[in-house]
Amino acid sequence: MWVTYVSMRPMRRIKQRLVLMFSQSQKSAVTIIMLVLLASGFGVAVNRNNSDNEPVRMAWAGSTAGAGHATSQGNVSAAQGEEHGLSQSAVEITRVAGIPISNSMIVSWIVAVALIVFAQVGSKNMRRVPQGAQNFLEWLVEGLYNFIEGLLGPGLSKRTFWFFGTIFIFIVATNWAGLIPGVGVIGWGHRSAAGFVVDQPLFRGANADVNMTLAMSLVFFAAWIIWSLRALGLKGFVKELFGPKGETTGVLKVLMALVFFAAGWLEIVSILFRPVSLSFRLYGNIFAGENMLETMAALSPHFGWLIQIPFYFLELLMGLVQALVFMLLTAVFTLLMCQHEEEPVRA
Repeated sequence: MWVTYVSMRPMRRIKQRLVLMFSQSQKSAVTIIMLVLLASGFGVAVNRNNSDNEPVRMAWAGSTAGAGHATSQGNVSAAQGEEHGLSQSAVEITRVAGIPISNSMIVSWIVAVALIVFAQVGSKNMRRVPQGAQNFLEWLVEGLYNFIEGLLGPGLSKRTFWFFGTIFIFIVATNWAGLIPGVGVIGWGHRSAAGFVVDQPLFRGANADVNMTLAMSLVFFAAWIIWSLRALGLKGFVKELFGPKGETTGVLKVLMALVFFAAGWLEIVSILFRPVSLSFRLYGNIFAGENMLETMAALSPHFGWLIQIPFYFLELLMGLVQALVFMLLTAVFTLLMCQHEEEPVRA
């Protein structure tokens, strides 16, 4: 990961070797910074909708919901006859030097700093027999590395693990951070007949904002192009897209060349749409999950927190699954283009 250690543990952990991937740790740190900055650049300013003339107050809407996701922007009680749910766009909290700062950006910054600090703490004083944070960090990185190596092969995994490991841990952390009680219910709002209504939540799940998921997809798209060109070269890259496959002769060879040339343009369209599909798949699942939690909380003004509990466990699992799906899809896309260099190893 950021300071990446791959722990090579033989049988029964009798002997342990730690390989410090300092160059890859730099790449991972740059990846985190690029994700946060790119998502911040995509942040759109959302007009503050304060229809009431009452002053906006900062408060916790726990009196209505009790915990977690409840009574956030647009989540007004059914007694008022209004639709409730999480807003599709992140809410602008403030502006710094003219740059809008949204509530989802704040959560992504907090998670990024927390992960980097944890990686530094876990790898600060390395011991031969790991304990505490070092033990957890080694277990996590080693497990991810072995998983990626089994999928991509040893050569390709060494060059790309810094990205796949970082993106998986970052997505899991941001997904679970959005489930912490208080996210979505602490903010500015007003009092109504149904209780305090938060119009502008201070925090919002980072992946419930399409800007964050699009930033991760675009970073992968740029990395994928670089990996493909390094593995195949420009000529091999074009040949992989448009070149005919298989051994043919005569008229059939010309016909197959035309077919694969046309299929190459379809492949290009498919490649260009990959960032869109990746970003909306992750955003849609996380956004729908948070909306479901808010809906469950709105069913009962006093026991909404109790109704949410089973769905919280479901969202914890969903956050892990979506991180795994994002990592697997990006890894498979990479393997499909760069797999040729791994063929001698597999043979």
